Amino acid sequence: MRVFLVMLLALLPLTAVAAPRSPVPVHKQSDVDVLFEALSKAQTDEDAQPIREQLLAQFQVSGSPSVDLLMTRANAALQGGDSGTARKLLDAITGIEPDYAEAWHHRASLQAAGGDDEGALLSLQKTVLLNPREFAALAELGEMLDEYGDKPGALKMLRRAYALNPLQQGLDRQIRELTRAVEGDRI
Repeated sequence: MRVFLVMLLALLPLTAVAAPRSPVPVHKQSDVDVLFEALSKAQTDEDAQPIREQLLAQFQVSGSPSVDLLMTRANAALQGGDSGTARKLLDAITGIEPDYAEAWHHRASLQAAGGDDEGALLSLQKTVLLNPREFAALAELGEMLDEYGDKPGALKMLRRAYALNPLQQGLDRQIRELTRAVEGDRI
């Protein structure tokens, strides 16, 4: 019996590594659902802002204390203006935990700030692939696609962001303008 227990405990880390992960740790998913429900019912941008902040904070939680520590250090490096260190940390995080959407999102922001638009586009695509409800990344991806002339793609991303976060300032205007550009004026 003791040998069986030891063998089972030895296998647990392997099964944990092989198990697919959701964009948000499972124990937090219900919290995210509740917050999205509250966001959909918010009446004003002022009401929506604290809910958005809570959602973004939930997205930051990776489920791994080591990754969370590295993200904390990457954020501190970014705030301190040390983009080189932040980039190395974010690269390490995406290597260690490639399914952690927020590391890709932060990486995209850093790439965009450094003029690496191609890298930023790829990182944003990875972000929304891993977390389809990451409304900030959807909006950023939509804006970048619009800048590079992919108006249908931009409209799609902005509509997805709007469906999740309808009170985000300026989003409805951008969608109206892109809708006219892509679909034309309707009579």
